[in-house]
Parts: sequence; structure tokens; C-alpha cells
Amino acid sequence: MTSAASPSPPSPGPRAACGVITGRNSTLLWGMSSTERLSRCLKRAGVSEVRSADRLGDIVGGTVVVLSNDWVFDVSIVVGLAQRPGTLVIEPATQRPVAAHVEAGQLLAAIALLDGGADPLPDTLQRLGPDEVGGTYNHELRKKESPYLLRLTPDTRAAVERRMFNGSYKGVTDFVTKYWWPRPAEVVTRWCAKLGLSPNMVTSIGAIGVIYSFWAFWHGHYLSGLVSAWIMTFLDTVDGKLARVTLTSSKWGNVFDHGIDLVHPPFWWWAWIVGLGAAGLATPFDGLLLWVIVGGYVVQRIFEGIFEWQFGMHPHVWRPFDSFFRQITARRNPNLVILTPLALAGYPNLGIWLVGLWTALSLVVHAVQILQALAARRHGPITSWLSQ
Repeated sequence: MTSAASPSPPSPGPRAACGVITGRNSTLLWGMSSTERLSRCLKRAGVSEVRSADRLGDIVGGTVVVLSNDWVFDVSIVVGLAQRPGTLVIEPATQRPVAAHVEAGQLLAAIALLDGGADPLPDTLQRLGPDEVGGTYNHELRKKESPYLLRLTPDTRAAVERRMFNGSYKGVTDFVTKYWWPRPAEVVTRWCAKLGLSPNMVTSIGAIGVIYSFWAFWHGHYLSGLVSAWIMTFLDTVDGKLARVTLTSSKWGNVFDHGIDLVHPPFWWWAWIVGLGAAGLATPFDGLLLWVIVGGYVVQRIFEGIFEWQFGMHPHVWRPFDSFFRQITARRNPNLVILTPLALAGYPNLGIWLVGLWTALSLVVHAVQILQALAARRHGPITSWLSQ
């Protein structure tokens, strides 16, 4: 049985010396075997040596994390378990043990238990559920959500992949990414996984779209530039989801993807303003407009950095309003939503002025956000509403 109260998270300590995957499962997930995915989970948790249950070799000391191949674990469960020696993970619905972190001398007994045998392990082991081991607040994805623990069979594969994909989504993001892209992105992510495309390959295709859109906007070719821009924003969703569901994210991939995301938007808006002249729609005060849009974007990013530095969290996860405002604040996707219908109607000049106005208003909101947080801190530390 799982404990009634959630124990305090452990202090990070020595990782398990080894990981062992027990059982066999031929069902593929996102184009890879269950064994391969569990190995990637263990390596993500800092367990570099991974073996199968029939290749235990000379494991004689330290502690070992054992995972059952019949189950799909949220990465947070494996990461949490790697820091909790003396723990059994229990599947809540069936109360069946599915993973363990035990002393090397208890390894054979743990394997037998996870394979459906008797429970010869001592009562001193903690029996914990997924929430207790993996936690319910995902700081990286900015959301509060129970980690998934799912039985993997040929019949459940589609539902498992759907749950994994949903779990790869950020909880706080713009409304286009949150509401428009999920289902088509799931389909394309599955195609990419089956074709063996890496997230960096997808990002590279998106980078070509960034360059073409800049060229098209600069020369006043707004419609073709917008088509390319929307394809790029869609691929920007796919590459991140592909990296998370296949556990193939890397430091270089993060720098590549987030670097492009951070740098290119102001160049697009600059090119859009320049392109008005080529389209015969030159607008007065275009220099001021450029400063408002580009300067507002840069200062907004600076404000976000100040907030994280001062309060130890992203500003958009502080209060429910802040999470809502992240959906519509003057970032790339909401700006494209403003620009697209007006460009289609033949008014790209009006569209970019509205983007400038919305950028200025968004900047005011973020400035007030910092002042409110400074005032609130006088009464005690501020915390994210998602972590409560």
C-alpha cells in the first residue's frame, strides 16, 4: 500500500550505481523499444550503467534501480526513484510493485517481485505511488500534473503515446501552441519518430523558414512570408515534443532551438516594417514603430530575467492571471495572429501598428507585475500558484 501522507522529497544524494530492466516487451513506443526508452530514462536520472535482468554480472555493492518493462514511466518518476534508495513504486490502481531502488543484495528478490513473484523484500522499504516519487509540479514545463505510469501492451500503445505526448506540453505557453497545435503536432511528431528524424533536424527545417520569412517580409511578400512563418512556428512545437517523447533532447539542441526562438522575432518585425516601402505602403514614424516593437520585445525579456533573478521563478507561473497573460502577451505567435488577417485583407501596415500597440501594453503589464511582486514579498516569500 502507498503511504497516506506524501513524504518530503529526499535531499539529492549519491545516485544508484546501476539500473536493471526486467521483463520483455516487444511493443514499440514512438518508434523505439520499451527497453531503449527505459534506458534513456535511467540515463536522464544519472544512472549511466544499465543492464537487463539476465545480465547482472558482478553487481555486488551499492544500490540498484530496477524497472519493469511492462510499464511506461514518466521521467520524473525514474529521476525521483534514483534519489530514493529503499523504495518500491506502487501502481495505485492495482497496488502492484512496478519499480524499486534497493541494495545490491536485494536485487534478485526485487526482480522476482516485479516479475510477478512473491514479496520477500523487508517491510522497511517505502511503498510509494507515482505522485510521491515523481512529484506533481513540473518546473521545466511549468505545470502541475501527476506523472504518468501506464501499462504497455499492443492494445494500450496508442493511448499511452497520446498520454506521453500530452505530458510533453508546457502548461504555460501562448494560446496558439496550447490550443491550435496539439492534435496536428501529435500526428507529425509520430511521423518524425517513425522516420527516425531527430529534433535538431526538425529545428533545422524551421530555421530555413525563419530565413525565408525574413527575406519575404523585407521585400513586401507578406503572404508567402506568413505561410513560411506559420510552418516554422508549428515545427517549433514539433521539435520540442519529439525531443521529450523520445528522450533525445540535448544541451546543443536546447541552445539551437531556444536560441532561434529568442533571436528571430524582432528581425521579422523589422523586415515587416522595411517591406511596407516595397509594397507601396510606407508608414510615417516607422522608426518610432520599430523602436517600440524591438525595444519592447528586448525589455520584456529583460523584465522576465529580472523576475527570475529576484523571485526564483518564471513570471508567468506566479499567479493565475500571469499564466493567462502568457497566452496572449506580445510574443511571436500572438503577433502573427494579429498580422495575418490584416495582411490577407491588404492592410499589413495597420497590422504592424497594432503589434506595436500591443507590445507597449504588454510591456506595461510586465512592469506592473514586477512592482506587485516586490510589494508582495514584503509580506513573505512568493510562490507559484502551480506548486501549491
